[in-house]
Amino acid sequence: MELKEQLLKLKMVMFGGKGGVGKTTCASSSAIWAAEHGRNTLIISTDPAHSLGDSLGQTLPPGIPTPVEGVENLTALEINPRANMTEFQGLSGMSPIEDMGIPGMGEMGMFSELQEFSSMNPPGIDEALAFAKVLEFIETDHDYDLIVFDTAPTGHTLRFLSLPETLSGWIGKILKLRLKLGKFFGSLKRLFKSEEKSETDSLELLEKLNTSIENARDDLKDPSINSFVVVMIPEEMAVAETGRLLNELIKYNINNSNIVVNQLFPENAELCDFCESRQSMQQKHLARIREIFGEKMGKNVIQVPLFKEEIREYPKLKEFSKKLIS
Repeated sequence: MELKEQLLKLKMVMFGGKGGVGKTTCASSSAIWAAEHGRNTLIISTDPAHSLGDSLGQTLPPGIPTPVEGVENLTALEINPRANMTEFQGLSGMSPIEDMGIPGMGEMGMFSELQEFSSMNPPGIDEALAFAKVLEFIETDHDYDLIVFDTAPTGHTLRFLSLPETLSGWIGKILKLRLKLGKFFGSLKRLFKSEEKSETDSLELLEKLNTSIENARDDLKDPSINSFVVVMIPEEMAVAETGRLLNELIKYNINNSNIVVNQLFPENAELCDFCESRQSMQQKHLARIREIFGEKMGKNVIQVPLFKEEIREYPKLKEFSKKLIS
């Protein structure tokens, strides 16, 4: 399915790749194109070092969906991995071993289970739970026809894609432990920030989050709902990293049919010796990209030229979209 068709039919389209290849530009211009073709569109940046607001030319308050100025049907959101986490305060530091003084705990045979739980917290779980809120948002009722993801550089993106598995397994163990602890789970409620929350409230929160994560995981893997667009430039390191990213997308069963090769020197332009040398190098890598990813893997390779000016704000993003989406 070509990018144009994806933007018109799917519910989610994700853009990702190596740092500095133009992911945000591709995501922003695609979101503008979709919005102007009648789809109520939300673009979300999951990059801790946000550039979405800079690309669109306006300030985006962290964690607040904000209408994009001058573009009807388009809303932008930069998530803050450390913000809006009050309802999950304490989850990242749970250490039930400290509660081993509870009378009767030893007789319940809980020591080994608690030991296992106390050492299984995934690295960066606070950030993971923040991203889980994005996944939860996807599964709630909203008015958006399309959600466009501007993802972080490849390493962070792969971590993001692995979150549904990581969090679902982690929360599943919490719920399993909760059933084993029974009436003693009440002693753990102090691990949540709000002391007024009941044991039932905390349990329902975990169950609701787990359900949302599992549903979002299914959506990410459904080619009728989501697709991942790889953005790259015609250089050796980008080719190698794109190969690794595609392998991971296959591993997570996430659909990918489009690869954007960005920043190509125009073929018929008058170039200096330096630029001609760069163009020659790019064409060699472009030939490899077409062979490896196009012919062998069956991907649609989209070629986007290098622009003389920086691509940001509506007029330039609109111009860029004409080259990206045909």
